[in-house]
Amino acid sequence: MKNILEAPFIKEMCETAENLYRHGWDERNGGNISYILDEAEVGKYLDVKDVKREIPMIFNAENLADKYFIVTGTGRYFKNVMAHPSENMGIVRVQKNGQKLDLLWGLENGILPTSELPSHFMTHISRLSVDLENKVVIHCHATHLLAMSFTHSLDARDFTRRLWQMCTECLVVFPDGVAVLPWIVPGTNEIGEATAESMKAHRLVIWPFHGVYGTGKDLDETYGLIETAEKAAEVYTYVQAQGGVKQAITDQNLKDLAAAFHVMPVPGYLD
Repeated sequence: MKNILEAPFIKEMCETAENLYRHGWDERNGGNISYILDEAEVGKYLDVKDVKREIPMIFNAENLADKYFIVTGTGRYFKNVMAHPSENMGIVRVQKNGQKLDLLWGLENGILPTSELPSHFMTHISRLSVDLENKVVIHCHATHLLAMSFTHSLDARDFTRRLWQMCTECLVVFPDGVAVLPWIVPGTNEIGEATAESMKAHRLVIWPFHGVYGTGKDLDETYGLIETAEKAAEVYTYVQAQGGVKQAITDQNLKDLAAAFHVMPVPGYLD
């Protein structure tokens, strides 16, 4: 059996958590990550029959039965993940009945998976229904997107267009735009259901006054998706501080960009 700490998925999770923390997007125990793992890959590092303990769920994850995940722990600080991975994240398998998780590694000292796990699992189910390659969900408190939710219209079309207009690459990276939810108590099935519904059409969901949810096929893609939207929000912040928009990328520019890069913007979002 190989050393689990040498597994690529462990190293990638540690690096992603470190980068999120260094950006200031995951202060204290803010933010969480979940990543679907391949059983054969997990089996190279762990005895998948050796269940350390069972963890009950507040959400029926039957649709994810027998899937393996690496997840961050509740109350854990991202700044500590790199140095102490087994204390701050764990590998779990969803039981067939969807009501419990089998803990196979990590989450030491009785730590539980992130309190946002219902939202993560609902999002995974939603994204897998439209794209079987989507394996990662990242939630973080991206600073400028968070700030923008206080000062900008929360209409999804308006919010998306503003981000597209702030940085040329945005339309190329997320032509499916962003969804924007009303404020909902985090850690509940309600916010999970609303996020999952939005994820059927979008890979980015803004939780106003809180943060952002992003999804993708791997950690790099998902991190980059959030990073791109956050950069646009940062530019928006600077533009507002400098007196507001005097010229911008036009809708025709965006249409030309979409044609050149063979992407399809959200229907009805360009005039």
